Amino acid sequence: AQSGDLTVEEMIGGTFTISNGGVFGSLLSTPILNSPQSAILGMHKTQERPVVVDGEIVIRPMMYLALSYDHRIIDGKDAVQFLIAIKDALEDPTRLLLKV
Repeated sequence: AQSGDLTVEEMIGGTFTISNGGVFGSLLSTPILNSPQSAILGMHKTQERPVVVDGEIVIRPMMYLALSYDHRIIDGKDAVQFLIAIKDALEDPTRLLLKV
């Protein structure tokens, strides 16, 4: 893949897609599932936004994540738990790197 030598046949049959529209400035979208895959995660532009922390309005970098999935395959509870795990990993990448 790194050398750019993948054939079309080698790129068929995935089960999950990560789409990073944020590199193009996308702030939010709903990714469309690529059949027959079970899910697609859309990651968007990180942008400073006002948020409330301990009762105070502060500016924090924020990024929207959007998960589209086939409800016939994936239960909604599992999808939300997956998004929470992704959020936690992005907010504290040292935990991911150190497997804490």
